[in-house]
Amino acid sequence: MRAILATIGCLGCLTAAAFAAPRGPLRLVQTIALPGVEGRIDHMTLDASGKRLFLVALGNNTVEVLDLRAGRQVRSLRGFRQPQGVGYAASPPRLFVANGGDGSVSILDADSFHVVRTMPLDEDADNVRVDGSAQKVYVGFGEGGLATLDAATGDLLKGLELPGHPESFQLEAGGPRLFVNIPDSHEVCVVDRARGTVLEHWPLGDARGNFPMALDAAGNRLFIGCRRPAQVLVLAADTGARLGARSMDADADDLFYDGQTRMLFASCGAGYIDVIEAPATGTLRVLNRIPTAAGARTSLFDPVGRRFFLAVPRRGAQAAQVRVFAVAR
Repeated sequence: MRAILATIGCLGCLTAAAFAAPRGPLRLVQTIALPGVEGRIDHMTLDASGKRLFLVALGNNTVEVLDLRAGRQVRSLRGFRQPQGVGYAASPPRLFVANGGDGSVSILDADSFHVVRTMPLDEDADNVRVDGSAQKVYVGFGEGGLATLDAATGDLLKGLELPGHPESFQLEAGGPRLFVNIPDSHEVCVVDRARGTVLEHWPLGDARGNFPMALDAAGNRLFIGCRRPAQVLVLAADTGARLGARSMDADADDLFYDGQTRMLFASCGAGYIDVIEAPATGTLRVLNRIPTAAGARTSLFDPVGRRFFLAVPRRGAQAAQVRVFAVAR
């Protein structure tokens, strides 16, 4: 009897240990359905204080509004032309939607969702970034353009010519630089956004398809996601020197760095989220490949709320949805 009780006790310890085992870096906590959304889904932005997520459904010509508290889609805004990028400015509350179809930026009141202004740029208006402290919005467009808009009025403040269509770009928080991926010329351009000039060109060698990008400002590193071959490059953010590389899954379109855990999150259209360890020194290491769905390649990371949002398009039996993951601390 004592032996039996001892065995049961050991099994209880094992079970408790299993439940107490540390969880992975990303844990699925919520799935939000996107009824009526067809085709490709592009980028997202967050109203953190209002607990709202906005995403542009390029194939649907809509902007979807999600209530994160209720965990549901609350509005589907129509009238856009192949929307690709979106940015949220808090004061005054504005949505900036980049339309790839006609190259315009639709500026909406983010409470009423009325269009307050339309700013024509050029064809293929794409990625949007908001600098809330400077009250400026940056939009990549055309065969090589970067526009600076006033976040309050929507006025065009400045335009900059680049050597090709800009894909992902990142703002240096503690300085004037802006790093831009240019897949057409296989390089990263370093821009002085205060002066509106290109400071440097950093060629990427034989790497192609440099679409996503993430910046580790504290560690002075720039992470470049490339599609051919599928890999992450690590560049020194002051010189552009290559510090390392690591293969990853195919068709990545968004890449984020979490300074708290020193991890990279790459959403890959091949059907995975790649979680990559990026220590301050040493090589990158793939920690986890989380299965998702084919075409789920756009995402958003909220470092304050510790949430990672993944857009999943409708394909076959797979319904359109947003998957919300809790991010480990």
